[in-house]
Amino acid sequence: MNTQILKLVLGRLMVMGVTLLIVSFTVFAATTLLPGDVVEILLGQAATPEAVAGLREAMHLDQPALLRFGQWLFGLLSGDLGHSYANNMAITDLIGPRLSNSLKLAGATTLFSVPVALTLGILSAMLRGSLFDRFVTICSIGIISVPEFMVATTAVLVFAVYLHWLPALSFANEVHSFTQMLKTFAMPVITLSFVISAQMIRMTRAAVIETLNTPYVEMALLKGASRRRMVLVHALPNALGPIVNAVALSLSYLLGGVIIVETIFNYPGIAKLMIDAVATRDLPLIQSCAMIFCLVYLLLITTADIIAILSNPRLR
Repeated sequence: MNTQILKLVLGRLMVMGVTLLIVSFTVFAATTLLPGDVVEILLGQAATPEAVAGLREAMHLDQPALLRFGQWLFGLLSGDLGHSYANNMAITDLIGPRLSNSLKLAGATTLFSVPVALTLGILSAMLRGSLFDRFVTICSIGIISVPEFMVATTAVLVFAVYLHWLPALSFANEVHSFTQMLKTFAMPVITLSFVISAQMIRMTRAAVIETLNTPYVEMALLKGASRRRMVLVHALPNALGPIVNAVALSLSYLLGGVIIVETIFNYPGIAKLMIDAVATRDLPLIQSCAMIFCLVYLLLITTADIIAILSNPRLR
């Protein structure tokens, strides 16, 4: 790895670190400004002022906000996420199983949607202007225009209510066979795949077409290379950087889609846990879940940037 590539990679990692620090401050400030008081929610409306003040002191909520932010940030860096106010449990114990369920859902969606989207995007670029290309383009634009909750609701109506093929709710903790796993993940994966595949198809098609219009690819065509060889051997390796960026950006949309999908299908993931924490004003749990979402998003984008740098032949 030459010096220029190393500087670019280290620069991306430094930007990620600074961004994560800014995001942590923003998350803490935003959750602190949420309306309502967790102490009053826990004690109820009949609580006396003395009881409220005592519980606030026990939870360290009477301390200045900057001091609480410093303690929370130090805990994050040391791996201590703190305790949940509402559940009186360590947040790591609460998040662990939920994060595992969300990763299973994201992994199943990725394994299904990425190969399909890349294949359709590359074929659409190879057959640009054909009936197949127009059909894929119209379908992808139409799918992008439909919000996630609409896709999820339609899937429930069709497959659960009318056809009775799949359950309306997804209970990941009750999976004991391959058939149960398919039934549990089918509708959430279909919904999330609709969300990310259409965007991935469009971006992959654009990246491959842009590479096909370069002079060296046109020279290969003039030398008698077949269209298949021209795409797979000459164009696709040089379009790897934009395609990886397209995949990473599309997968980052999972973060927003997962919140809606887990809520509609009652899927026991980390997004559903964060929604429940907002209802009880469980600030440490909200902050930890939000930071996990932000960290995953930054990891996806940074990894895509680094792969784009390493795959750039001009830098090598």
